[in-house]
Amino acid sequence: MTEQEPVPPRAAAASDGGRRLSEDVALASAAPEEGEPPRLTDPNAVDTSVRTPAQRSRTFAGILVNTAAANVTTSYLWFALTFWVYLETRNVIATGVVGGAYMLLIAASSISFGTFVDRYRKLAVMRFAAAFTLVMFALSGAMFLLTPTAWLLDLTRPWFWVFTLVILIGAVVENMRNIALSTTVTILVEPDRRANANGLVGMVQGLMFIVTSVLSGLSVGLLGMGWTIAVALALTALAFLHLLTLRMPEEVRAAATDAHGSFDLRGSLAAVLAISGLFALILFSTFNNFIGGVYMALMDPYGLEMFPVELWGIFSAVGFTGILVGGALIGKFGLGSNPLRTLLLAVALMGFLGAIFTIREWAWLYIAGIWAYLVLVPFVEAAEQTVIQQVVPLQRQGRVFGFAMAFESAASPVTAFLIAPIAQFWIIPYARSADGAAQLAPLLGEGTSRGIALVFLVAGAIMIIAALLAFLTPVYRRVSASYAQAAAEESRAPDTAA
Repeated sequence: MTEQEPVPPRAAAASDGGRRLSEDVALASAAPEEGEPPRLTDPNAVDTSVRTPAQRSRTFAGILVNTAAANVTTSYLWFALTFWVYLETRNVIATGVVGGAYMLLIAASSISFGTFVDRYRKLAVMRFAAAFTLVMFALSGAMFLLTPTAWLLDLTRPWFWVFTLVILIGAVVENMRNIALSTTVTILVEPDRRANANGLVGMVQGLMFIVTSVLSGLSVGLLGMGWTIAVALALTALAFLHLLTLRMPEEVRAAATDAHGSFDLRGSLAAVLAISGLFALILFSTFNNFIGGVYMALMDPYGLEMFPVELWGIFSAVGFTGILVGGALIGKFGLGSNPLRTLLLAVALMGFLGAIFTIREWAWLYIAGIWAYLVLVPFVEAAEQTVIQQVVPLQRQGRVFGFAMAFESAASPVTAFLIAPIAQFWIIPYARSADGAAQLAPLLGEGTSRGIALVFLVAGAIMIIAALLAFLTPVYRRVSASYAQAAAEESRAPDTAA
């Protein structure tokens, strides 16, 4: 990322990095001047007077579409890898490893991603991520051509792990662009339209899942894994070339920031702790992702037991239109006056749907349940993003988004790694035994996947209880008040450079 050298950190200029965490928190929470509302952007780095809101909106749309194309590519190859591994091995541990490793890599790298986003221009970060992903996908193609398929599918050989990691690392680095995208909302979108913009992000992601779930199933079923990698490589190259044509003149330079090095964990934590209740919000989202790991590990195996891979890709695409609908609803109507309340209501409804969409082994119930569940996903994600964009200054948003992504992503692989072997060796065999089937039939009906259905039922019940309890906590009231205060202060602030 040579377009912009990092701005010398102001905190580093005064010390050698040994500043105590409490002082970092005080710096993060301090207003520029006494009595002045906190600035959400750096006025010396961002100049929104360069172009009109309509022009900035068009630029944001271009960045959004480009990021969507990149996400389509990485998800297409990731979905295909999951389908291919399961179909060749019929082992849910393998799919749990693929999904869990992906989320674990995101968790391990997100702090660095957020630090780079704060220290460099946002388009420079996006271009670096696109180039890196292109190189990794090219390497995976070379491995597939040179390594026997039997070796790639043998979990006891290193080739399976190397091949999987090469693809997943390329996909993970692409996620650096998603953190940068969230900060471009702050730069390019007017404050009263950010919730709607975050809804459009969710809508585009829904479209991404629709396309990739169809293409991945058809690609693996009809073309094979080799051609699937070739298609992903071509799409990655096209997205990179388009990214080179985009410009964002509002970002005059990288925002002055107190970020340190390439892994500013202390600065990230300080930025989070500076906002009352924000850490608790991230912890709640992390707990929610513990439950999400159950679905990540078992949803595809459930669908692949019910449908051929080509049909599963198509039917899951129908379910993923729910994200498209949810994002469109937010883009039209926003999230209401309290996005956190919207988030908790959505989580409670998600738990209810997740508990009942496999209560019988009916194809229509499964697809309808997935659709309704995914309608709510953009509300949860957009609500968290909107709160962060409203209460955290731009020069710290990258690290806050990265910190949140690290915590929340770490939860899913833990659950996936735990639940996949438990389901494979105990729950599924129990549910398929004569005694187990008889005991589960009154509640879950009959079918070959009643063990997975039992796991989904318990996970959904836990999610409902957690969301309802969160409404009763003081943290809910504090975060809601912080958001309302920041929104009121920004609406009263003069429209200067930021």
